[in-house]
Amino acid sequence: MELLTAEQLKELQDKWRISKVETILSEAISIFGKDYISFATALGAEGIVILHHLYQMKADIEIFILDTGLLFPETYALKEHIEKTFGIKIKTYSGISLKEQEQIFGKRLWYRNPDLCCFIRKVLPLKKALDGKKAWITSIRREQSLSRANTETIMWDNKNNLYKVNPLAYWTWEQVWDYIKKYNLPYNPLHDKGYPSIGCMPCTTPVYEGEDWRAGRWRGLKKKECGIHQ
Repeated sequence: MELLTAEQLKELQDKWRISKVETILSEAISIFGKDYISFATALGAEGIVILHHLYQMKADIEIFILDTGLLFPETYALKEHIEKTFGIKIKTYSGISLKEQEQIFGKRLWYRNPDLCCFIRKVLPLKKALDGKKAWITSIRREQSLSRANTETIMWDNKNNLYKVNPLAYWTWEQVWDYIKKYNLPYNPLHDKGYPSIGCMPCTTPVYEGEDWRAGRWRGLKKKECGIHQ
């Protein structure tokens, strides 16, 4: 389904590496079409930055969240607040219910087999969300972890068979917060409590000085990604 040649993809990567976020978003929507590109957000600080850009642009594309049923109360509250503040609707995609999961796989699968739990609660719902799309927008950054260090502003997503647009790939954590403060944007209060990366309650802990941004995810395990960005 690839729409771009290797040369065109490299040209976009080089161009967007020094482009403003609104330019990347505008051109991506133009290239793929507003009905064939969507923005996936976990409502972290980076996601708020992109949401605000889309709001300012009046971009008419689907915005969605993967609701695992295990998100922090603060995350659900922020979703409602963002929808009211920006006047937008954030669509929800989810997998089987927690009760169904327990009946099939037993209690607390996230502790016993977190990879399987993430696959059921995040990877499968994402595939549903991206069905029929040509590209999706994320808010991941190179600086977040070693596994994301080679992230480009646009890349081919082999796992989902479409393009992946990452407007904040080259942004720093300081730039993210400078933007949030400049526009006085709402954000998850857990960020003020040592959570730079916020996922599901059972699998997310605060990050301590000297640790990388994703050290609080699946603490004690080698696992650092849920599977949607691998």
